[in-house]
Formats: sequence, C-alpha cells, structure tokens
Amino acid sequence: MVPLSFAPMEFAGHELLLAEGRALYWPREQALLVADLHLEKASFYARHGQMLPPYDSRETLERVADAVKLTGARRVITLGDNFHDEGGTSRLDPYAAGMLEALTRALDWVWITGNHDGQMQRGFGGTLVEELELGGVILRHEAQSGEARPELSGHFHPKVRVKVRDRHISRPCAVVSRGAGKSDRMILPAFGALTGGMDAGAPEIRAALMPASRIDAVLPARGKLVQLPLWREAA
Repeated sequence: MVPLSFAPMEFAGHELLLAEGRALYWPREQALLVADLHLEKASFYARHGQMLPPYDSRETLERVADAVKLTGARRVITLGDNFHDEGGTSRLDPYAAGMLEALTRALDWVWITGNHDGQMQRGFGGTLVEELELGGVILRHEAQSGEARPELSGHFHPKVRVKVRDRHISRPCAVVSRGAGKSDRMILPAFGALTGGMDAGAPEIRAALMPASRIDAVLPARGKLVQLPLWREAA
C-alpha cells in the first residue's frame, strides 16, 4: 500500500515513491533514499558566530526514522553531504549520536559521500562509498553532465516557486530529466532540517542534467505527483 504522504512515479522502468518529506522510497529494493542531510549545520554556524538552535541533527534523524517506519524500509542510502563539514561527526550530541547509531544498526545503511563530507572522522556504522549502482541506476552525490545511464543524485537542493490560494510559496522539489530510452535522471531535494535551496530552473541544474529532451520539477501533493515544466528541447 502506498503511504498517503508519498506519490508514485515511474523512473527508468521502476516505480518509485516521492515523499512530501523530501525522501524517495524504492519499493522493489526496500530502500529509502535521502540527499543532503547536512547534519550539524547549526553547530558549524555557531562556531562562526551565528547562533542557531542546536537541534537540527535531531530533527533530521527523527524525520529519517519516521520515513523508515512509514515505508517499512530495510535500507537507507544517503546521497552525500551527510555532515555539513568534516568536523560535524565529532560535534553530534550524545542523543543524536545514539539515534544515528541505532538507525545504522537496525538498517542496511549506505553513506554515499559528497563534497561537504571530506574524511568522515567518526564511524557511526553503515558502509561508506563514493557511488553505487542499484537496479541499473547510478546513485551519486552530484549529477554528472553527459551521463547516459539512469541516475539519482542530490547536491543542488532544488526548490520551486508555486502559487497556492493566491500566494506564492517556495517548496523543495525533485528535478527530473527524461531522455532517450530509459535514461531518466533525478536530482532529489535536500532532506536536512536546516538546508536552503536553489531555484529548480537554475542553469546549473539544467546543465548538470544534459542531455535531455525535457526537464520537470516534480513534487508530491496529497498522494499525487505534480509536474511543472522547466525546459523542453526545441522541436
């Protein structure tokens, strides 16, 4: 059964579920995919004089745990930028560290590394890789321009501006490019509790997803997938 907060979508011949909570669930693989956790971002800013409530890691990990419970996922795969900086692993408070260690013990947890991760100084369990191929889909942190294979990535924190009840609001979204055959590619929204965003139509995102015949922003709404055109190949 599809959880009500998830919207089904077809991607590279697979059925995936995109969550309103910014996660992606792959039923066949029983895998929950999350991008850009940026754990310990608040403590990083605090060290540089910008005082923020130091609970972003707890909130992010609680949201991961909720998504696992909702979907029944047995595997979690992160798509890079797991911590906000190299020292983030040593700044986790005992409660958040305990939460993370419990999650990695209970699940088949795979850390894909990103540009913020550097050398993860402290182990919390799980497997550390630069990229992974699953079901014919390449999982990596940053989309590689010119990639002809199906690909799932993060890095850009895409957001889209939508009009709701005469108000313009910004919402995290995925960006999906469609090409020839099953060469679909998707950039996931940032999952972390304290993450900003880049406009989904930004030229950097479009360039990263080329070649493509069309590019759309996609986001779930009440169990259905909303698709907003961003770019179309000239006829």
